[in-house]
Amino acid sequence: MPGEERIASQPTQSPRAGRGAVAEKVTAFILLVTEIGREYEVKDSIEKVSAEAGVEAETYIVYGEYDVLVKLTAPSLKAIDRAVTRIRKLPGVLRTVTLIAAG
Repeated sequence: MPGEERIASQPTQSPRAGRGAVAEKVTAFILLVTEIGREYEVKDSIEKVSAEAGVEAETYIVYGEYDVLVKLTAPSLKAIDRAVTRIRKLPGVLRTVTLIAAG
């Protein structure tokens, strides 16, 4: 519809897709439960491992059932998988829920 924003995927030029082809970025959200008092440590670690995995990350400390919210944007689902796997292994992370955005 006119005026609607595409939130989940944003077109970008893909070097592999060929001349003039557009590839969609993949967006995922991760909800994390951390050990008590380790939210900020986990947030800082997520920013580092996401960069190492080649993924853009926005991290937020949140209140409620979860402690940290992460928005990942990457050129592929494989890159998201790499980042999520690293995030799950971080010290202080007790549980994660990953949501892959569609459309």
